[in-house]
Amino acid sequence: MDIRKLQRVVVDALQDVKAQNINVYNTVGLSDMFDRVVLACGTSNRQTRALAYHVAEKVKDAGGKVVSIEGADAGEWVLVDLGDLVVHVMQPQIRAYYALEEIWGGKPVALKATVPAVKRIAQRTGGAASPRAATDEPAPRKPAKKAAATKKAGASKAATKKTAAKKAAAKRPAAKTSNAKKSAAASTRKRRGRSGAR
Repeated sequence: MDIRKLQRVVVDALQDVKAQNINVYNTVGLSDMFDRVVLACGTSNRQTRALAYHVAEKVKDAGGKVVSIEGADAGEWVLVDLGDLVVHVMQPQIRAYYALEEIWGGKPVALKATVPAVKRIAQRTGGAASPRAATDEPAPRKPAKKAAATKKAGASKAATKKTAAKKAAAKRPAAKTSNAKKSAAASTRKRRGRSGAR
């Protein structure tokens, strides 16, 4: 099996069982025994074992050969030997302690974006996955709708302010008119009072 296809099968299998911190390193020139090293973390003994056995199963299904699986009894560090590729599935504290990246991490391999497990399962079962599941990217934001909503809210506020201003303007002349009427009536009374006094 081609090394790129093998590493893709391994990474997909690790992602299926939710492995953490997956890294692939090119070891050509560092070792004559294998061409790739894959490092991944599992959160418990049970998960590291599940990851290792799932990788082995998927490689066999793809037509690859599993040489051996070591360390599955303890489950802290499980090694899956696939010939040209070696997979180390470790718990985070074990990985930090042994720091295999310092030994094999000279040439990291850039991985292509994978089809998520949901999409792969849907493809196998013939079901339909949601369109958002086809990529690893989060759902895109919709700034146009947000801008329209903001514009609409701004227009609504402006309309409210205009209405309030009109009402206030309508009340002001009425108040002035009533004051004018009052002062006119008062001055009329005064005049009548004066003319009556004469």
